Amino acid sequence: MDVDYTEAVGWFSAAVLAWTISRQVWKQWQSGSTAGVSKWLFIGQLTASGGFVWYSFLVENWVFVFTNAYMFSIAVVGQFIYLRNRRRGNDEPQAAMAHR
Repeated sequence: MDVDYTEAVGWFSAAVLAWTISRQVWKQWQSGSTAGVSKWLFIGQLTASGGFVWYSFLVENWVFVFTNAYMFSIAVVGQFIYLRNRRRGNDEPQAAMAHR
């Protein structure tokens, strides 16, 4: 029996990537801080993910269409959180501010 693991590897890798970036955005939300986060991080991610969605659609690679569409949406959320935290003037984590 010849089994092709290509799709399984792709979906597993996509899940790991989606989980890690989601955790980072969640951490940024919870901390209310922009400390250590570049203003260009989410702008670059939006640009790259948008391009990769388009490319992946053109080559009909649905693992990457889904993954990059998710990454694009997470980048939008991350950018809004970043801007919210910057407006509040939170440049360092809440835990560090509480110990002052």
